[in-house]
Amino acid sequence: MTTEHLFDDRPLASLRAMANKVPEVTVYFWIIKVLTTGMGETASDLLARLLGPVPAVAVGGLALVASLAAQFAVRRYIAWVYWTAIVMVSVFGTMAADVLHVGLGVPYTTSTPLFLIALGAVFALWYASERTLSIHSVRTRRREAFYWAAVLATFALGTAAGDLTATTGFGYAGSIVLFAVAICVPAVAHRFGALNAVTAFWTAYVITRPLGASLADWMALGHSRGGLGLGLAPVTAAWTVAIVCFVGFLAVTHRDAPGTVAPLDTASGRHRQGSSR
Repeated sequence: MTTEHLFDDRPLASLRAMANKVPEVTVYFWIIKVLTTGMGETASDLLARLLGPVPAVAVGGLALVASLAAQFAVRRYIAWVYWTAIVMVSVFGTMAADVLHVGLGVPYTTSTPLFLIALGAVFALWYASERTLSIHSVRTRRREAFYWAAVLATFALGTAAGDLTATTGFGYAGSIVLFAVAICVPAVAHRFGALNAVTAFWTAYVITRPLGASLADWMALGHSRGGLGLGLAPVTAAWTVAIVCFVGFLAVTHRDAPGTVAPLDTASGRHRQGSSR
C-alpha cells in the first residue's frame, strides 16, 4: 500500500469517497499533523509567557470554539478551515495538559492515564453510538462531534505523555527517538495484517503528538533543559510558516480532497488508470 493510503480502513476495491469534511489520509496529512503538534506546543508556552496562564487559556479556548464553529458550519472539506481547527485543538490541548500539571499540581504520571481514560471513553461512546470509529464514516453531525472530541483527547494525552517521558529520564532528544520508533509500530503491524486500519490510524494519531511536541521543545528550549535554545517565538514562527506552506499547497492542488485519491487494484495494490489525478 502506497503512502497515499496510510492506515486506510476502506476496502481496497472501494477507495473512492470519504467524509466530506475529513481529508484523505495521505503523506501530507501526517506531515501537517506533526507540524501542528509542535507548533501547538511552543505556541501554547509562548502565549502563557506573554499573556499569563489564565488569559492564555481564555484566548486559546475562544479561538478553539471559533475554529470548531467554522469547521462545523462549512458543508465540505476546506483545507484552511480544517487545519486551523487542528492547530487550535493542538494549542488548547497543550494548555489542558499544562493546566493540570502546572496549575493544579497533577503529576504527568497521573494526568497521562487520566487523558488515556478520557480518550477511551470517547471511543467507547462513539462506537456504542455509531458502531464504527472510522474517519471515513464521519458523515453526520454526531459523528463529527465524536471525531473532534477524540482529536482533542489525543492532543491532551500526547502532550502529557511527551512531557512525562521528557521529565523522567529520556529528555527531549530521547523522547524524539522513542516516539519516532513507536510510530513505526502501528505502520508495520498494519502493513503485515497484525493491526486493523482503524486501530493503526488512531494509534499513530496519538503518537504524532508527543513526537512533534518533543521535537519542537528540543528545538526551542535552552541548553540547561537539553534543548537547542532557539527560543519559543522563532520555533513557533518557523513551524507556522511550514504549516501555512503545506496547507496552501493542498488548498491549491486539492491533493487531499475527499475522493481525489485513485482506487487501488485489489490484486496489485497499485493505482488504477483513469483517476482524477
